[in-house]
Amino acid sequence: MHYKEKQLTFGNKGHFLNTTQCFSHDGQWVVYDTRNDDTQIGSTGSIEMVNVNTGEIKELYHTRNQTGHGPGVGAATFSPVKNRVIFIHGIGNANQQKPYSFTRRTGVAIDVDQPNVPHFMDARCITEPFIPGALRGGTHAHIWSADGRWLSFTYNDYVIEQLSNINPAVKDLRTVGVMFPSPVFVPEDKNGENHSGEMFAVAIAKVIEHPRLGSDDIDKAFDEAWIGKNGYLKTDGSWQKRAIAFQGNVTDEQGETKTEVFVADLPDDLTQEQDGQPIEGTATSRPGVPLGIKQRRITFTTTGIAGPRHWLKTTPDGDLICFLSKDDLGFINIFGVHPNGGPIKQLTFNKFDAQSGFNISPDGKLLAYIADDSIIISDILSGKSNKISTQEKPVGKVVWSPDGQMLAFNSYIQKDNKSYFQIMLLIQR
Repeated sequence: MHYKEKQLTFGNKGHFLNTTQCFSHDGQWVVYDTRNDDTQIGSTGSIEMVNVNTGEIKELYHTRNQTGHGPGVGAATFSPVKNRVIFIHGIGNANQQKPYSFTRRTGVAIDVDQPNVPHFMDARCITEPFIPGALRGGTHAHIWSADGRWLSFTYNDYVIEQLSNINPAVKDLRTVGVMFPSPVFVPEDKNGENHSGEMFAVAIAKVIEHPRLGSDDIDKAFDEAWIGKNGYLKTDGSWQKRAIAFQGNVTDEQGETKTEVFVADLPDDLTQEQDGQPIEGTATSRPGVPLGIKQRRITFTTTGIAGPRHWLKTTPDGDLICFLSKDDLGFINIFGVHPNGGPIKQLTFNKFDAQSGFNISPDGKLLAYIADDSIIISDILSGKSNKISTQEKPVGKVVWSPDGQMLAFNSYIQKDNKSYFQIMLLIQR
């Protein structure tokens, strides 16, 4: 497999790629935010896209009254089926006293043919009475389902965060949620904290403050993936239509925190609450997990997931959930496990560490990631890896185009005595 390298952006600003879903569904555009430091979403004001053939740049959205404290935008992803982009958007009234933060952000979508017309996807309501389908904090790192109808995200709760300031026994614990098309109306407030949304949002992972030692309890759920394009085959021969794989932090019998792979099977109806656990939450409790969700731990490793921060990925057929961990020689490689659990399979066998998260090719056969300061493409079936040296050092992540013929990645390139995140392409010859 041979690739031609092409620098796609050149401007004196950042061109920061998200971890996944950066290409438009037709493969003609790549979306990015303009931060030049991956920690600076709060001070970043615009979302843009660039044409892979011509290098033409179009601004999709620009914040109003942007300051170093917010509102901020970032982590943009393209819908896999239409010309729509979603990204993190800080709360519009951000200031020095209430800056952009984990609990003060939401998901905003833009249709490519209507730039700067925001669609608030998840509703937000941080004041009582709380409203089912509206969350009370910050959604983050939105990932489209394969049909483009649902979105997953990680979530932190503003109401619980504020309560934790006066009650140390309460903690704002990161969790995972999903949203689906069903408008939620929230009355506007004069402070600009609350807003309606085009989708119904719920938390889908149960987290608790004090996990029991050696149990499957978790105090953090994060960095999730949709399982397969259409779910996966269960052990009883039935098909699970929608499910989320996520990383969960357990506490082992020695009291040490360890990250394992979990699965949440989703029912068709996510609007019903379990007894005494309102999905909208209360003033003293985080949003409850809807009735019918089945949460399962599927890995029971010695050391847990290890390596650079990454989102779990799954093959299109739903047969493998992939993650980073250390192999028997101590190198960080990629492993896979079936959503039903069972044996863990090592997928890559490099004698050097993976330096980034990874993505799976659209046909489910290849893995792309950064290691040894190069782009590595590994065959899932054989475990063989191909190192692709690039003119500029790759950083961040490597993202496949929908047809599998291109890879996009960031490089930090010097221009006018300053370095900027630029977008590079590898185009299959």
